[in-house]
Amino acid sequence: MSNPTRARVTMNDVADMAGVSKASVSRFIGEDRQLLSEAIARRIEHAIDTLGYRPNQMARGLKRGRTRLIGMLVADIRNPYSIAVMHGVETACRKHGYSLVVCNTDRDDEQERLHLAALRSYNIEGLIVNTLGHHLDELRELHTELPMVLVDRKVDQLQSDLVGLNNIAAVEQAMDHLYQSGYRDILMVTEPQDGTSSRIERVDAFKAGVAHRSGMRGQVRETGDNLRDHLRDFLADSGHGHKALFTGNGVATLSSTRQLHELGCHLFDDIGLIALDELDWYPLVGSGITSLAQPTHDIGVTAFECLLERLRGDQEPVKTYDFPAQLIVRGSTRPRS
Repeated sequence: MSNPTRARVTMNDVADMAGVSKASVSRFIGEDRQLLSEAIARRIEHAIDTLGYRPNQMARGLKRGRTRLIGMLVADIRNPYSIAVMHGVETACRKHGYSLVVCNTDRDDEQERLHLAALRSYNIEGLIVNTLGHHLDELRELHTELPMVLVDRKVDQLQSDLVGLNNIAAVEQAMDHLYQSGYRDILMVTEPQDGTSSRIERVDAFKAGVAHRSGMRGQVRETGDNLRDHLRDFLADSGHGHKALFTGNGVATLSSTRQLHELGCHLFDDIGLIALDELDWYPLVGSGITSLAQPTHDIGVTAFECLLERLRGDQEPVKTYDFPAQLIVRGSTRPRS
């Protein structure tokens, strides 16, 4: 047999038990509690505890014109970077009394359009965007209604604050480390660039880094069905010095190490590896994967705090927050003679 449905406790029920008006209960659970006497506040609190009353915060927010909801649009929720940044955003939201609504576009333009419409219907107060922003008109229209902060990826013609990694400095740091460790033949593996500004910046910085280092050769390949063939060709091509991979993010690192394993490559004797992003499994592969760790939690927290400043009326020009990467050296880039 099913359990009987419990009737929802209302504000009127609390007011009746406490012997006060509904307006007094509203003041108690809102921002005007200081207007009530101590005795009345104690009676209302006792009634709420006894009845198990839970106020409908959404309805109250809509009535006041505030929902305390922050939206976050992400391109791929399976990407470890997105998850880590999202955790930072959610932590900061909770600290300041906001709730986070996350929408995953799964890199699908139609899903992005539908999610933008849904977020608008939820009356979010601000939006954090980590997508390609292919629906520029919808984003710009929404930006006229509420503040918006971009994470990791620039969206052309959208004048919003941007929080992310200093990609050029991070790539230079990686190239310096590889060069000083004796690697001269470098293959960069990246996810398809697909207009993603951070990936484009990293590839451009890599090419520039190879060009101004004497004796270094560099190539760029993308993840996908042909990656194994690209890696096999790279390993077989000799005469350019010690070889290393430079992977552009965690997804590229996983794809590359999996394909190297399938090829029977001895990690990391046959080839070195440095990865942009730091993931929990890096120390467990061979002698450990050298990485450039992004401060993902801080990026998420800063994105929300930047949005909060805009919500509080900050009218300063658009800002960019570039975080440095931290080099974590492990056995995958052991020095070569």
